Amino acid sequence: QLAVVWVCDPMHGNTESVVPSSGTWAGKSVKTRKFAHVLAEVEQAFEIHRNEGTVLAGVHVELTGEDVTECTGGARGLTDDDLSRAYRSSVDPRLNYEQALELAMLIARRAL
Repeated sequence: QLAVVWVCDPMHGNTESVVPSSGTWAGKSVKTRKFAHVLAEVEQAFEIHRNEGTVLAGVHVELTGEDVTECTGGARGLTDDDLSRAYRSSVDPRLNYEQALELAMLIARRAL
C-alpha cells in the first residue's frame, strides 16, 4: 500500500510575463504572478480534497519577509506598474510578507 502526500504548488503554474505601462520597466517584459490566481488555486485544492475525502498535506510557495513588489494583488492591490518599485528577485517572483500572511490565513481557515 502506498502512502500519498498531496501538496499544492500554486506558484509555478501561475507565472506570467507582463509589460508595465509606467515606472522604471515601462515597455519591458517582467515575470510576475497574480496573487488572486495563487489564492484561487489553493482554494480549489482544498475544495477538491474536501470533495474527494482526502487531505491536502502541504502548500509550496516562494516568499520573502521583505517588502518586495514581485507579485501583483494582495491587500495593497499592487499592479503591474508597481513591480519596478521593489522587485528584487533574480529568478522567480515571490510573495511579499503581506501576501504571505494573507495566504497563511486562508490556509489556516481552510485546514480546520
